[in-house]
Amino acid sequence: MIEQIVEPLLSWYRENRRALPWREDPSPYHVWISEIMLQQTRVEAVKEYYARFIRELPDIAALAACQEDRLLKLWEGLGYYNRVKNMQKAAKQVAEEYGGQLPRDYQKLLALPGIGSYTAGAVASIAYGIPEPAVDGNVFRVLARLTEDEDDILKQSTRKKVEGNLRRIMPPDEPGDFNQALMELGATVCVPNGAPKCKDCPLNHLCGAHQKGTELDYPKKAAKKQRRIEEKTVLVIQNGQEFAICRRPPRGLLAGLYELPNREGYVSREEILEYIKGLGLLPLYIKEAGEAKHIFSHVEWHMKGYFIKVASTEEKEKGKLVFVDKKESKGKYPIPSAFAAYRKYIEEDF
Repeated sequence: MIEQIVEPLLSWYRENRRALPWREDPSPYHVWISEIMLQQTRVEAVKEYYARFIRELPDIAALAACQEDRLLKLWEGLGYYNRVKNMQKAAKQVAEEYGGQLPRDYQKLLALPGIGSYTAGAVASIAYGIPEPAVDGNVFRVLARLTEDEDDILKQSTRKKVEGNLRRIMPPDEPGDFNQALMELGATVCVPNGAPKCKDCPLNHLCGAHQKGTELDYPKKAAKKQRRIEEKTVLVIQNGQEFAICRRPPRGLLAGLYELPNREGYVSREEILEYIKGLGLLPLYIKEAGEAKHIFSHVEWHMKGYFIKVASTEEKEKGKLVFVDKKESKGKYPIPSAFAAYRKYIEEDF
C-alpha cells in the first residue's frame, strides 16, 4: 500500500504547498537554518526569526565568525539554545573542512554537530536532490495512521524502520518535494491536536486508521516522564535607567545566557531586602511582580517575582550582578523567554 502514496501525495503538494521563505531559495544553508529553527517551533513564529537571521548571517562564514552573545541574541525567543550553539560549531567545521559549503553527502552531513538523521535528510533531499528520507513528527504521524503502525515512535528501531520504508519508495527525481509533501500533509491536514482534516487528505482512500475511525489512536508513543518542578524567586532590580542581569553557568540549562537575578525557592520580601543590602545597595521600593510559569522539556519553573528600585550608584557591577541600560539590553544581551513575564518591568516605567 505504501507505494501507492507517491503520486497522489506529490500532486496534492504541487497544488497546496505553502509559500515559505526558505522554499523560495532552497540553498543548503537556507534549508539547514530553517530546519533547525523549525524544531520545536511553529512555522509562523519562525518566519520573522529566519528573515532576521539570514539578513545578518547570510552564509556559513558569517555564522562561524559571529560573536556568541550576538548569536544568542538573534536566537532569543526560539529557545533550546543548544541548537544554535551546535549550528555554529558545525559552521566552523564546514568552513575548515569543506570550504564553507555544506557537504553534498548524507553521511558527512550526519557527522556534523547538531545534525541528526532528520536534518541531514532534509538538507540532502531538498537542497541536493539526494534520495534520503527526512522523518519528523509530522511524517511519523501520517505514516502511523496510514499503516496503523503500533510501534512506539520514540524508539530508534521505529525510526530506522520508517526511514527504510520511505527510502524504498522515494522518487529519485523528486526526493525533496516528496519529503516536504509528507511534512506538509502532517502539518496542515493530518494534524496532531484535535481531529485530522481527513476530507482534505489525498491519501484518505489508502489510510487504514481513517477507514476504521481510529485516527486519534496513532501514532503510539510511550508516556513522557513527569517534569521536575523548580520554584524560583525572580528579581527585577532597577538602578535609575539600568537594571540588573547576571550570566548563567557555561554548562547546563540555558548555558551562557543572561538572566534576571533569581533565588532558589520562594523567598520572602524581608529576605530579598537583606540580599539587596548585602550587595551594598540601598533598596528604596519593593513590590510583588506577580507569578509566572515556564515549561522546559524536563523541568518547569514556577516563579514569583519582586520589582525593586535601589538608590542610584555609578557602579556597574555588584557581586555577580551587572547593571545595563534598558535600551542597550534589547539589542545586546540575550535574555531567555523564561523571564518574559517580567520584561514589562524593564521596558516600562514604574
